[in-house]
Amino acid sequence: MSETTLVTLAERWRLLWNGDLALGREIIADDFVAHAAPMTGSGDDLIRGRTALEAWISGIHELLDELAFTYELGPITQGNLMAVRWRARGCYRGGFPGSPPEAIGRAVTFTGTDSLRTEDGCIVEYWGNADSLLFVQQLGVQTMPGY
Repeated sequence: MSETTLVTLAERWRLLWNGDLALGREIIADDFVAHAAPMTGSGDDLIRGRTALEAWISGIHELLDELAFTYELGPITQGNLMAVRWRARGCYRGGFPGSPPEAIGRAVTFTGTDSLRTEDGCIVEYWGNADSLLFVQQLGVQTMPGY
């Protein structure tokens, strides 16, 4: 896959995370697998399939109004792989386990990195690392759910 194609795919990945879920049908492979620990600490770090990814992204958008992801670095590409460092900003609307009521309406920002493997113009595998601790500290959560 050309570097130009990977850069375009990375931009569409960012738009997907910004809420354009219709892009999932175009850029996510049917056998997609994500390896990323959910912020809720549920322990299940595998998300399988486009529908599960879209549900996960929707769930994050349910927690945060005006959620927007921007890239701070990358995409860095090599062969069929790419990586990006991102920053997310949003306004907390409630619903995170253990968050106090006074956190509602609070502006939050957190960062992370995405490593992606592609095949035939689609993303087939994703490894995500987000600064969950920074996120929950901004909400005033005293202990991480599930731990």
